[in-house]
Amino acid sequence: MLKQPNSGLVSLTYVIYGLHLFSAIGGVLSPAFVVTAFLSGWPSIIAVALNYIIRSDVKGTYLESHFQWQIRTFWHAALWLLISVVLMLTLFGIPIAFFMLCFTGLWVLYRMVRGLIRLMGQQPMQVVLNDFS
Repeated sequence: MLKQPNSGLVSLTYVIYGLHLFSAIGGVLSPAFVVTAFLSGWPSIIAVALNYIIRSDVKGTYLESHFQWQIRTFWHAALWLLISVVLMLTLFGIPIAFFMLCFTGLWVLYRMVRGLIRLMGQQPMQVVLNDFS
């Protein structure tokens, strides 16, 4: 059974989702891709740093899965960005890289919105693997 987190940690988790979404949405509203804005925007970098700093405080609560979800989203997006950059070095890889960046941006937005909805319902995320966290 998961213990209930204090309201300050719940509020902080909302702030972290907000920071991640602020960066990602900045990519939609600017010439930058969502994924590059998400990974390089200062709000998202602050958010992932907070994820790592506060992670031990949410251990054993439903918020722990949200922190894993946010960290995993950040690092998987970074991996797909790196693969896209490598693909852009080849002429034939440019269209594939463009598609990958667009898809990854949509995936990031989906994961942040889905996590926020589950947080509003005080529900944990269903995190299967314990990689990157």
